[in-house]
Formats: sequence, structure tokens, C-alpha cells
Amino acid sequence: MKKNQLKVLALALTVATTVFTVQSCGSTDDPIIETPNGTFDPANFKGDITNGTTLTLDPAKVYKLTGALSVKNGGKLIIPAGTRIEATGGTSAFITVEQGGQIFVNGTASAPVVMTATNATPGAWGGLVICGRAPINKGTTASSEVGNATYGGNIVDDNSGKLEFLRVEYAGAIFTADKEFNGLSLFGVGNGTVINNVALVNGSDDGIEFFGGTVNATNIVSVGNEDDAFDWTEGWNGTVSGIYTKRRADNTGNRGIEADNNSNDNDANPRSNPTIKNATFIGATTGEADGMKIRVGSHGNFDNIVLSGWTTGINLEHDATVNYFNGGGKINNVRFINVTNQASAKNSAGASVAVLPNTFTENAAATGAGEGVSLPSWATGWSGIF
Repeated sequence: MKKNQLKVLALALTVATTVFTVQSCGSTDDPIIETPNGTFDPANFKGDITNGTTLTLDPAKVYKLTGALSVKNGGKLIIPAGTRIEATGGTSAFITVEQGGQIFVNGTASAPVVMTATNATPGAWGGLVICGRAPINKGTTASSEVGNATYGGNIVDDNSGKLEFLRVEYAGAIFTADKEFNGLSLFGVGNGTVINNVALVNGSDDGIEFFGGTVNATNIVSVGNEDDAFDWTEGWNGTVSGIYTKRRADNTGNRGIEADNNSNDNDANPRSNPTIKNATFIGATTGEADGMKIRVGSHGNFDNIVLSGWTTGINLEHDATVNYFNGGGKINNVRFINVTNQASAKNSAGASVAVLPNTFTENAAATGAGEGVSLPSWATGWSGIF
């Protein structure tokens, strides 16, 4: 008996030591895949993932999002490759990751994570909202348009988790004219967060919007959305390499880029000043027909850009923006295809001003996202665009 008891005790000590060692990984490592602790029904998927709770979804199940799902401070949501979440709750169905919460979307090219809706029409649900603690210029902190979650702070490298090979479809629910969801809304998200290979498809508002923060991204697809394809405001500073956007087939939609700093104070700091490279923006000559609309004090650096099918390729507005870009060489290697007016500019009074030489440089061989106006190879399959 003593030998057996000693063996059991030794085994227990070994297991305890192993668990402690694995869970003591550095903060930048992916969390342990744990068993969900029991209160979330895949057929009625909603609720709060609270502090200390790690909820890991089962890719063999379809999760019916019937209301708001919130990842609270200290909570973690892990979504394995191939998982499908289908919203059924209309404007009440959305996913919010609050400050201090984390989401880990672990999709792959062959098995992306898909967030969609049973009603396959734009605006059928709210989409994905992430709120971090990185700097914004709306105030020290602010509240998100949807979910009323706090965002902003002073943690440049704040880490809200990881999004890899994720497709968000039919999002962008509209509450009021001033309160709308995007496919992916990033509020004060820090550059400790990883965003690679994300597609925003057939939404009713913007495909993706950055509200301040410092987060970077690679390989973003924004196709078929009814408002702007790629949007930023409130002092976003990050780098995105690899962007492919396209208006809907019926020409519904607005700009390729809508770039703002702060409409109340064009010189507010931190100033929006991202780096955008290797990007294709395909549009139409109806409606809001600007390929890139940069205004209210936003700065930026652009390289290897394809603009196709716009009335105006580059539209600069307001003194703080025009003075920065006009003749400043911040927009380089641009290829214009079927663009009526390459560039225009207006001062803060709304009067047209001349676009100076070297405001942009042309390159007829620019490849944009990779293959000019064609879907780039990195987006095939998982993005749902063909």
C-alpha cells in the first residue's frame, strides 16, 4: 500500500508541476488551450467571459450568436481554425473585446475562422469590436460607439490578442446615423496585438476602421462593403502592408480610404500618421468616388498603391492635411487605372488649391496588393473572394 500511495503522490506532484510550468509562459505567448468552464451554449451563444475565464470554442460546432458576447478584462476567448460563428440576433448580436480582455483567432489559410450571419445580407449583425489601452486623441479615454466599452490610454504595446485568417461577413448593423458597426472596429488597440489575413466582406458600413491606437496589420481584404473600405481616425499610428479593397458589383459603397485625424482639432495629438503600402483600391465613378480621401489633419506615408475606377484618385482636404502632403513626397509609386482626376486639394475654407509637383509620384508598374487589380495570391481561398 505504501508504494502505491507514494506513486500516486509522485504522479500528483508531477502533474501539478507541469500545469504550473505551462501556464507560466511569457505574456506574448499564446495561452493554453483549456476546456470551457461550462456556461456557454453554442445554440444560444452570448454573455460575458469574465476575469480569469478562458473560453475555447469547439471547431466541430457552429456557434449561434444570439446577443452580445463580451470578453471582459482578464478574460480570454480562443477560436480554433475552422470555427464558424453565425449571428442570429440582428443589431443586438456582436462581439466586444474590452480593455484587458483578449481574443485569439487561430485560423489558417485552409481553415479560416468565419464570423457570419444566418441572414446573408449586409447589416445582419454587429461585427467584431476590440478596445485597447493605446493612445487616442479624442481624450485620455473614450467610449466605443457600440458596446459602450472604454478605450484609449498610454500603453503603446497593449496586447488584445491575435487575429489570423479571419473572415467577417454581413456585419455593420446600423443603430442610428451616428451609431454604426463596422466589420472590424479597432478602438485604441496596441501594437502588441497581431492582425494578419483578415477579410471584411459584404458589410453595411466600413469594412475596417481604426480609432486611434498603434496596431499594425498585414493582408487586409475589404470587399463589397456599403461604406468606406478602409477607415481611420482619432490618431491612429500603425503600418499596414497588403490591402485589397473593391466596391460592390452594383457600385454601392464609398471611398477606398477615408483618413481622418480629429474633426474638432485637426492638429490634435497623437496625430493620425500611418504607413500604408502594397495596396489596391478598386472603386466606381458614382457616389463617393474618391480612391483616397485624406482630411482633417491626418498625415501618412503611402507606397506602391493601385487606384482603379475612381473619379478622383487622391483627394486632400483641410490645411493641416494639404500643407503636409502638398509637394511633400509622402505618396509614392501610384498607378492610376481609369481614374478621371488623379488628385485634388481643398483648404479648410473649402476652396480648391493647386496640387503641387511631387505630392505624389506615378509608377505604371506598381503592383499594389500584389497583382494590380486582380485578387492577390495571398487572399485566395480563405477570404471568400473569387
